[in-house]
Amino acid sequence: MTRRQVVASLLAIVVVAVVVRVAAAALIVFPKPEDTAYYVGVARNLLEGRGLVSDALWSYQTTPLAPLPRAAFEVWLPLPTFLAALPMAVFGSTFAAAQVSSVVVGALVPLLAWRLAADAGQERGLPPGRVAVLALGAGLTAAVYLPLVLHSALPDSTIPFTAIVLAACLVMSRVARSPRYAEGGRPPRNRLGDPRLLVLGLLIGLGALTRNEAAWLGLAWAVVAWSIPGTTRPERVGLIAVPALIAIAVFVPWAIRDWVAFGSPLPGQAVSNALSLNGRDIFAWSDPPTLQRYLAAGLPRLLELRLIGFAHNLFNVLVLLGMPISVIGLAALPWFGRGRALRPLFVFSVLTFTITTLLFPVSTTWGTFLHAAGAIHVLLIITCLMALDWLIAAVGVRRSWTRPVAWLAPTLTVFGAVLFSLAALPSFGGGSRETQSHYAALAIALRDTGAPLDAQHPVITNFPIWLAETLRVPALALPDEPPASVASLAAAFPGTSLVVVDGRDEGRYPAAFDSDAPGSDCFQEVPLATSGVGAALLADTRVFRVVCP
Repeated sequence: MTRRQVVASLLAIVVVAVVVRVAAAALIVFPKPEDTAYYVGVARNLLEGRGLVSDALWSYQTTPLAPLPRAAFEVWLPLPTFLAALPMAVFGSTFAAAQVSSVVVGALVPLLAWRLAADAGQERGLPPGRVAVLALGAGLTAAVYLPLVLHSALPDSTIPFTAIVLAACLVMSRVARSPRYAEGGRPPRNRLGDPRLLVLGLLIGLGALTRNEAAWLGLAWAVVAWSIPGTTRPERVGLIAVPALIAIAVFVPWAIRDWVAFGSPLPGQAVSNALSLNGRDIFAWSDPPTLQRYLAAGLPRLLELRLIGFAHNLFNVLVLLGMPISVIGLAALPWFGRGRALRPLFVFSVLTFTITTLLFPVSTTWGTFLHAAGAIHVLLIITCLMALDWLIAAVGVRRSWTRPVAWLAPTLTVFGAVLFSLAALPSFGGGSRETQSHYAALAIALRDTGAPLDAQHPVITNFPIWLAETLRVPALALPDEPPASVASLAAAFPGTSLVVVDGRDEGRYPAAFDSDAPGSDCFQEVPLATSGVGAALLADTRVFRVVCP
């Protein structure tokens, strides 16, 4: 590609990516996913001078269980909050301000897709014109591809982790292509003289501050580095060890903070997630996941959970959100995804999909794989385009076409991606506005009922992060356990006076409060004072007062 082609391609990709992401951010006015609300809420607390604390407690497996607010990130990691806090410090502590960071980082992802596709096309020996079209097509498709656009409007871990993985894989492919880095024609005296390894270690370290799946990114590099032909064992050890040491150095300060705050240097609940039999086990209070309970479920049930996790990761996450591009990309993956340029991303994708499916089959249905799959979507876009390019070229040879038609492939993928994004984004935006209106109506109804919310009285609810973020009150996750367990939870946090249950949620509540089960008499329903629009918004919401001391 000429310099003019490169500049024009990058400019077109950036303009399209920014415009589409700004439009998506304008549609989504409230952080509907609870993890997004968590990151934004902690960022707001940080800017208000309260520190890295959260007003919502949803994981009871990480000690100490201090009164709210408590130290944040007992499970999740802090980089998304830091990214959200930067524009919030400039434009104000609002969700719209937090979205600026997602839009900016999200606009980088199509540029990284462009570079990966260009490397893959050059590796296959395509003519320069087809390489340019392939790369531009990958960048423009990624700019309008629904899964990437949607998460670029949400300040969560998905898009930062996607950008980190893609950048790391680009560095990996370059090191694998030329493992003996030389500056000025002379090789460095040791591996620390190779800046590519330093950058790779920094990226993996930043990934570790974003999502736990950074471990699989590091493992992917170990697999790729160990398989580089023509390198000696000491060279392979150096290629792996240097980035590992840099990544550890980046993560160590946060590990020390976690050690001080929670008694462990590593993110919590990983073992509990692996032993979960139900998605609501993450909210367990009296009956947390154990190995004994897990094994007692029996082999058929454990196999069934993995089949469910496999189907969710494959169809719900990869296929349905990106059709028809994802279908073609998956079909083409074995043939076009294993080349040297895409091998690091291919290895990461296989490791992440396999480990998540086999080790965390339950938690993955609640978003574990979804939030780590952004880079995998980019891989499918590229393999889809490479397959279409190959098919169109083959048809052209067979029919003796005399004019190049490589542009057909990106035209098809961009059109398909735009179609799905236009169809789906308005519904996501409508859902976010509905959630915002729901909690605003709840605050008014509780005030008019005589049970107002305040910062001194924690509320137990099945959507604790939403309630804490919208109403600015401390919130505790409702465990999917008998009423006696909920009463025990309320007693453990003095001042807890209300339980708010969204009836549209699945699980045993609110029906369990209407039963004669032990502990159900500790909860007295509070009829909500609603009318008009508020009554419609709260039709499936019930509130109970805790009456046991």
